[in-house]
Amino acid sequence: MVTLSAIAQRVVRSILERKIKPGERLGEQELAGLFAVSRTVVREALMQLQARGFVEVRPRSGWFVVEPSFEDAKQTYAARRVIEPGMLRDAGKPLQAVLRRLREHVAEEREAIKNSDAATRSVLLADFHVCLAECLGNRFLCATMIDLSARTTLVSALYQSTSAAQESNTDHADIVAALAIGDSAGAEMLMRKHIDALAATLDENRAGLGSGRDRLREALVPSR
Repeated sequence: MVTLSAIAQRVVRSILERKIKPGERLGEQELAGLFAVSRTVVREALMQLQARGFVEVRPRSGWFVVEPSFEDAKQTYAARRVIEPGMLRDAGKPLQAVLRRLREHVAEEREAIKNSDAATRSVLLADFHVCLAECLGNRFLCATMIDLSARTTLVSALYQSTSAAQESNTDHADIVAALAIGDSAGAEMLMRKHIDALAATLDENRAGLGSGRDRLREALVPSR
């Protein structure tokens, strides 16, 4: 049987992959059918996500993916500005296997940008920050970055365009290059500049431009 934690993780991953967008409804009965579990399990999974700030329950309407306010968007980047440069501060010079994995990730980003693969590009650019936390070996930071990256994805869907993909890829490559020579201070500075640049693209006037049609089956059911 699918556990409630697995359901919660699937929803968060689908947010990261931009398959579920802000404001989309998450029906208990439909989720129960998709995962072949009881509505009680689904409700508990959604309550987990509510505590983490990803979903909300609306009276007489049900569960919905949150639509972060513009102030929430700014605070998301403020949190990232504290956490991500800090995790690089004492990174030292990572092992070659770690550097290889990071370089491969950056190369995959570049390839997706070259091929105009918007969906893959968005996933990879967000996932770089999770990958970096994983490579630095702190499981608590990794869990935090998964949540922050997913929240940033919701923020981006509402308040940012996708025109800065190449700049983000270049920033990621520069951060990895700094780590490769053991320049933790340089990597920290580059990460701070990267996050500041992303925060500067927030545009409150973009809210409400997206659609909210139902994509639950495509998003949540694993492909066979």
